[in-house]
Amino acid sequence: MSGRADSGTDPEIADSEAAAGRDEREDAGEGDDPTEADHPAEGEGDARRARWTAAGTGAALALAGLAAALLRLTRSAPALVPAAYAGGAAVCAAAAVLGSRGRTRRALWLLIAGAMVMALGDQFD
Repeated sequence: MSGRADSGTDPEIADSEAAAGRDEREDAGEGDDPTEADHPAEGEGDARRARWTAAGTGAALALAGLAAALLRLTRSAPALVPAAYAGGAAVCAAAAVLGSRGRTRRALWLLIAGAMVMALGDQFD
């Protein structure tokens, strides 16, 4: 037994049920909207926006962390401070890569962690 609910359905019965469902949708006016094929589904646009947001935010925080690390290197600050900024920037850069690949939840948590590492480094200054 395969565990599928329709595993024992005769193909002729399944085809006639599918045709009946299609007829009912056409009668109700569903499925004949020509704009549906032209535009992506709402979820696709939201996912694309989330990927761009995660990648952009990660890149911006990574650049800011690198700039802060370079500025702290030129001043007399403990070595832990620029190291924390550089480490936080590396974590944010990893978040940007994950975000661009669609792993937006993990990217969000890495962005939070990277910003926290940079903030912790700022406390030692």
